[in-house]
Amino acid sequence: MTTSAPSSTADMMEAMRLAMLRADPALSRFDPLPRILSFDDFSRGHCGWSQLVGNYEDNLDVMLPGFAQHSSAMLSTLGHWDAGSHGGMDSSYALKIATKAKPGAQNVAIKRHTFRKRGPIRFEIFFTFKPEATELKLSETDVRSIGFLFDLQCGDRDGDGERVMPHLRFLNALDGKHLQKWQYKRETTSFTAIGREDKTVSHYHLAPEGWLDLPDGEQRLCYNEIPTKVNWSYMRFDFDLASMKATGLQCNDRNFDVSGFESIRIPAMKNLWCMLNFCLFAETDVAKRAFLYVDSICISGDF
Repeated sequence: MTTSAPSSTADMMEAMRLAMLRADPALSRFDPLPRILSFDDFSRGHCGWSQLVGNYEDNLDVMLPGFAQHSSAMLSTLGHWDAGSHGGMDSSYALKIATKAKPGAQNVAIKRHTFRKRGPIRFEIFFTFKPEATELKLSETDVRSIGFLFDLQCGDRDGDGERVMPHLRFLNALDGKHLQKWQYKRETTSFTAIGREDKTVSHYHLAPEGWLDLPDGEQRLCYNEIPTKVNWSYMRFDFDLASMKATGLQCNDRNFDVSGFESIRIPAMKNLWCMLNFCLFAETDVAKRAFLYVDSICISGDF
């Protein structure tokens, strides 16, 4: 079998780019767009992922309760009691986002960027999730959900622009019932003024209300036979900054229809121009900590 040679300089450059990616064991697992904005391999540290802290002014007690429960993401060897450590997918460490041991508790990690051009962006991760292994049983319904969101805002010359927040979660279980489906959100909670200087407001956009099922979004993910085993899954989300619309979602071997997907849309805020933030979150369904582990992340674009 023969293959035709590249027909143009652009084709040759693309072929060279793909060859270089595939020769790199760390990047060849991903399918990035032409420009890589960041490659987060958590064997190198936190790579910019930090705690999502709620807005406050003068007093920390004015922070909304949803944000007040958050704590810092950790680097983890996926330690457990029966075999010591699982480790990351191909190194010793992964990023760990852990909730408190209270039903419905959430935790969120964030990575903050700005953008310089509106174009397609791609968010790819290898992840797994587990409850804390405190019982000698599978506990497959103890994690309520894991997910991610973008927090985006127009540039300062865009007139009546918007802040746009696509949210996606994998609802694993609710009140002990195994559901295993992807959901999205198009509405946030009401805004609360923070402080007395009219500079800061807050809204807890990860409140439990308002999640909608993604069409044909049911998916059974690999969840191994005892509470300390993990298997890594792949997820890719594509979004266009020009149209501010989702263009694709893949998890393992499944591609999902996002033609009806909608984001949270609110008026632009006065200090957040060209914002390009990414968040990861976990939520527990029982009085036991839920863990979202992320081995690596590639954020790329065509801009």
